Amino acid sequence: RTSDPDMRVTLFGMGLNVLLMVTKLAGGFFSGSIALIADGIHSGSDLATDLVVISGIRLGARKADAGHAYGHGRYETFAGGIVAAVLVLIGGYITWDAGVALCSHRLSYPGLPVVLIAAVSIIAKEWIARWTLRVAKKERSPALRANAWHHRSDALSSVAVLLGGAANLLGWGHADQVAGIIVGGMVIAAGVRTVVSVLHELTEGSLSRSTVMRIAETVGKTPGVRSFHNLRTRRVGREVFIDLHVLVDPELSVLAGHSISMDVEQAIKRVCSGSVHVLVHIEPDIPEIANLDLDD
Repeated sequence: RTSDPDMRVTLFGMGLNVLLMVTKLAGGFFSGSIALIADGIHSGSDLATDLVVISGIRLGARKADAGHAYGHGRYETFAGGIVAAVLVLIGGYITWDAGVALCSHRLSYPGLPVVLIAAVSIIAKEWIARWTLRVAKKERSPALRANAWHHRSDALSSVAVLLGGAANLLGWGHADQVAGIIVGGMVIAAGVRTVVSVLHELTEGSLSRSTVMRIAETVGKTPGVRSFHNLRTRRVGREVFIDLHVLVDPELSVLAGHSISMDVEQAIKRVCSGSVHVLVHIEPDIPEIANLDLDD
């Protein structure tokens, strides 16, 4: 089931994006500011990706079924990928448009409204970005995390617009175009960073090296565990899946071996926050099996 914090922060962000988009586009049109119009388009892309995020969260929240034994979390990851792709495209457009204006040697002096609108946008977008990041970390949502960076990239782009507007007030006629190019570069960088994260998960990438090391250390300290191998980790949306082979005393009963596996499972869950699924395969500690550790 989709959690209330997910929807609340996303819907609030949508309303804020509508307000900022209209304000920036109107301000850019009447003042002639390329950078502010580009920033307004960026806010519009935020609105579109909010809709993608909502769809991804709803689809990803569906329970596992016969056709999707590991759940539907990748829908949410895919939604994050769409957000990232939009970021790259929008950033490319903004950079190109501002670059063409700069190469054409067009001078522009939009005036004080650009500075005021950009300042309001910075405060509002950084606030919603931090709120979204907090919810994303708590809910372990890749789509929300991508959307939070989309919000933050909008705030950063407004910083460039603000600086450009200030330089423009001091008499530099190309400040607005330079600001537009900087905005575009920031947006592209945010998109690429998110694409890398999404591709890591979609290609069955492991958890971070530090997390895997903590898991290995925890398993090794669990009473009854003599050794282990074939430790594998992966993330599916908000959920983490871990499996490993644990070697125990070959003289133990099935019940005792099962008890050790449960201890290992609980120990791993204490290391990894969020929804964690652990599969422990118990094996006897005999030479032909123990030697498999050398392959890890």
